[in-house]
Amino acid sequence: MTLSATEDLKLPPGTTCWLLSNGNAGYEVQGLGLAEMMGVEPVLKRVAPGVPGKWLAPWGPAMQDPEIAPPWPDLLIAAGRQAIPYARMIKKASQGRTFTAVLQHPHVNPANFDFVWVPTHDRLSGPNVLATLTSPHRITPEKLAKEAEAFEPEVAHLPRPRVCVLIGGTNKAFTLDEAQMENICQNLQSVMGAGASLMVTPSRRTGERQTALLKKHLEGPNAVVWDGTGANPYFGFMGQADAVIVTCDSVNMVGEATATGKPVHVIELPAISPRKASKFRRFLDALYKEGAARPFVGQLESWDYQPLNATTDVARELVRRYRKAADEKR
Repeated sequence: MTLSATEDLKLPPGTTCWLLSNGNAGYEVQGLGLAEMMGVEPVLKRVAPGVPGKWLAPWGPAMQDPEIAPPWPDLLIAAGRQAIPYARMIKKASQGRTFTAVLQHPHVNPANFDFVWVPTHDRLSGPNVLATLTSPHRITPEKLAKEAEAFEPEVAHLPRPRVCVLIGGTNKAFTLDEAQMENICQNLQSVMGAGASLMVTPSRRTGERQTALLKKHLEGPNAVVWDGTGANPYFGFMGQADAVIVTCDSVNMVGEATATGKPVHVIELPAISPRKASKFRRFLDALYKEGAARPFVGQLESWDYQPLNATTDVARELVRRYRKAADEKR
């Protein structure tokens, strides 16, 4: 049977689905975006294995968890290494009836699962592995338009071009200290000085002092800095924007920005771990080569590119494999 371009993105009606993770927001947004694209509403399962399970994941056994029990779902989307032992256990306990899909590098043999998605910069391959440049996400043109409309009253006073500024923070690969934030603010002031306005959203990792610097240097008639209260403006600001400026510390955040089709300028932060930053380097260099993003040098540039949407590619391949597996079991 040949499926239409829309049908090949959707799972069969009535498909039950779990999304399993350790609660990491970055993992869950990938799984939720994928489930939404495939037309299913997943049951969210969060595992928190104690010691030694946490240390042994992904290689060790699944720790007992009363929430992880039959009836098993038709589809399991497992994201992150702490979910891996449970994915193996559920596949075995369900006698293979649960289709197991893993997001991110499993750090065990991919053959343990039915489908594995990884970002290209992880350099993993296999007969059941799909690699894409950017990650699955929840951004669609419809969502951006809806959120842009909802946040219009808050930014109506800002002149165009309007720039969405997405600020992350220190992680295991990069640092965003106060001195670095001062430099970033100076460059953002240059953008405002050239006539643009800013819509700025810090993250939980940005830090109180760094966020205070953003407000001190940028808040005014030509900038809005989200204070962390009320509805999250993340999608609304991107929908309202004519361009995006984003820090390099989150593959999800940078990748989501490139799904808008708007010029994406990347603030490259100092690396504190060359080894951990090497994956980000490969990712950013690939985005630059693709033409979807450029390094931020204190001024806006304008260019066109085809929006990157890995969610569609991953959903289509997962659905294809799921339907094929279902047919083989009949």
